[in-house]
Amino acid sequence: TRECVGDVKKVSRNLNPNHHPMQKAREYTRAVTSAKLERMFAKPLCHSLEGHTDGVMVTCPSRNSLRVMVSGSADGEVRVWDLASQKGMVAYTRAHNGWVTGLVENPSASESPSFYSCGMDGYVKLWDMNGSGRSSDDPEADGLLNTWRYENGSLKCIDHHWTEEQFATASDHAVDLWNPNRATPIQSFSLWGTDSVNVVKYNPSERCLLAHCSSDRGIGLHDVRVNLGLRKTLLSMRSNCLEWNPMEPQKFVVGNEDFNAYSFDIRKLNEPYMIHKGHVMAVMSVAWAPTGREFVTGSYDKTIRIFGLQSGTAREIYHTKRMQRVYTVNYSTDNRYIVSGSDDTNLRVWKARASDKIGQLTPREERSIHYRKALVKKYKHMPEVHNISKHRKVPALIKKKTSIFHIQKASAQRKQVNRVKHSKPGTVGFKNERKTAIVKEIE
Repeated sequence: TRECVGDVKKVSRNLNPNHHPMQKAREYTRAVTSAKLERMFAKPLCHSLEGHTDGVMVTCPSRNSLRVMVSGSADGEVRVWDLASQKGMVAYTRAHNGWVTGLVENPSASESPSFYSCGMDGYVKLWDMNGSGRSSDDPEADGLLNTWRYENGSLKCIDHHWTEEQFATASDHAVDLWNPNRATPIQSFSLWGTDSVNVVKYNPSERCLLAHCSSDRGIGLHDVRVNLGLRKTLLSMRSNCLEWNPMEPQKFVVGNEDFNAYSFDIRKLNEPYMIHKGHVMAVMSVAWAPTGREFVTGSYDKTIRIFGLQSGTAREIYHTKRMQRVYTVNYSTDNRYIVSGSDDTNLRVWKARASDKIGQLTPREERSIHYRKALVKKYKHMPEVHNISKHRKVPALIKKKTSIFHIQKASAQRKQVNRVKHSKPGTVGFKNERKTAIVKEIE
């Protein structure tokens, strides 16, 4: 009985399986329907940000704001965007002469938010995100707070220390450490020779640890307290990008010219602990999700892929007809969106989960979504559910290149099997793919 009219009626259910002989069949049908609904509602592209007149080379999200994103293009222009309103806030059209190669937020800014930029012209510049810097007759100087000149060539990358007032730059000859209060580098490291350094990144946990990628196909670790390299690993091809895992700072991932991304642990650099495959051209950019459980890659094959931390294949692939070569990707701070910059002068905002609804969910919608996801997860190994959940349409060029790669791989495996079969026992064996990815390790 109910005490009042507004009380919910209590419904009794008999959970005896003898009274529900078709329970498994009904649940499996619901799982198939849930998988279909997930693909039907998968519309990952939110909007595009237009304004650049040349390819977008680099982007930088704000660590303190969900709305702010900074981008730099190949013609030297730097723009500050408001992602919520989908509009540009500030545009510095002549920030650099040539490519903008690096952008990083200034975490030590005490008053107005600011960011650093570097370019092929050899300058490092500090900008105000609000465009209200020192007054000058030059309209481009509005918002320019400081400038540093590198005398020994062009700059390829810049990264700021997570806690201290210090930033590092990668150049044609070395890695340089700068103090904002000094006009010249306070330290310069020529790491294992004079090869050009493409990427340099501070470890988010170890305050004195730097990682870099160089043009001699190397990945190196360096301690800024001493003028010596810790360890270096040579891969078969050059690495274009490197990012530390924000939640497990002993791990990092690199994007390589051999179409793969490699995950490393600094405690064991003689082989990657995971090889992430799928791209058919060079991987140009990687970015970790704030959770540290997955990362996104942008490639020269005009696609974006999302990989899990322990997954060798991508769970998602994003592409459009008009999107060209992807040079930069980044996650938003709330782990809900991905921002990509490509050679077609546009920034695009994608959902991190393609079928997620934008906006507030009602409690009933949340329960329904969680139930459908649980069903798909329970039956994900069944052929019908697996095929529906994993199927993605890709451009014809990528499909063709992937099929050719599979044929080549099968042929190489057959050849190795025959070589082992017809050789003297113990002389020829099968090779571990993770070990063959590393050419040499230098202490």
